[in-house]
Amino acid sequence: MKAIIVYRENTEYERDVISWLREFEYRTHKKIEHVNPDTRDGTAFCSVYDIVEYPTVVALDDSGKMQSMWRGLPLPLIDEVSYYV
Repeated sequence: MKAIIVYRENTEYERDVISWLREFEYRTHKKIEHVNPDTRDGTAFCSVYDIVEYPTVVALDDSGKMQSMWRGLPLPLIDEVSYYV
């Protein structure tokens, strides 16, 4: 399983996301993949999983099936997401 966070850079919520990602890595010693929705691959990813609000954290199983999704602020608890990483 894996978790992916989708957010736009240079936005008002970017600082919150970066802080959350640092805390997540510090507490779990694992990284979460970042997807920029303004790229070609990011647009396709958002289309597949129906992501229209940022930041969004998506938990996927090994086959790519969505297990859980957290949209917008506040970001989910680290313990909620760490199960999927």
